[in-house]
Amino acid sequence: MVQLKEFRIVMPMSLEEYQVAQMYSVTKMQHQSRTDTEGVDILESRPFDDEFGKGHYTSKVYRLQSKVPTWLTAFAPADALILQEEAWNAYPRCKTVLKCPYFTKFSLTIETIHEADNGQSENVHGLSEEQLAIRQVETIDIASATTDYWSYAIGSSDVDLSKFKSVRTGRGPLLEGWQSKCNPVMTAYKLLTVDAPYWGFGYRLEQAMLSGERALFIASHRYCFSWIDDWFGMTVPQVREIERRLLQERKEMPSQIH
Repeated sequence: MVQLKEFRIVMPMSLEEYQVAQMYSVTKMQHQSRTDTEGVDILESRPFDDEFGKGHYTSKVYRLQSKVPTWLTAFAPADALILQEEAWNAYPRCKTVLKCPYFTKFSLTIETIHEADNGQSENVHGLSEEQLAIRQVETIDIASATTDYWSYAIGSSDVDLSKFKSVRTGRGPLLEGWQSKCNPVMTAYKLLTVDAPYWGFGYRLEQAMLSGERALFIASHRYCFSWIDDWFGMTVPQVREIERRLLQERKEMPSQIH
């Protein structure tokens, strides 16, 4: 059965700031997590202009073998957790599609809409009554800590956001109820549609992917805020240049080794 879950991540920044923060944090996280055998390979990165809108398209491969839960190895080899991602970023609207070559029937779609509010909008994705009936909603507090398997496997900023204060902006700390008090504020509404029609373990695979994405959302958004003094004042083209430079350095690494 297809599962529908919406995560709402409230952030203490403006829509314009978040676009830069998210791009910067994803680029830096991917660079830091890279090893000889695991990490993220960017296959394609280019502008697009089609029926979805106008923005930036990326195609990536995630190699995450060491993060495979032990129960999954009963159904698949350890290298099964290789994910192919296509993403269309027409900010403030984005769409990401994840597939796994090993599990050909598996699919995960993430549709994101960013709004200048504190997470109280009820149906930004324009869902039907049938979809609303099965949708689960969870509001994520980036200042809270989680200790489940995926939060440990993915890792996260160890900065205590209930004590952190930005030097350059004066924002923070994020104390209880901060979502209704901070200004500026915005929310990333992420609607996940996941389907793994496999008898015996499909539901468990769906839950694992939802938990993994939730942990990734928490980690990346905690970094977005804790790195605010690094990216604050940057522009989208400047972050794209950082991404391009790191990608070029990665391509040149083999020749440098030899």
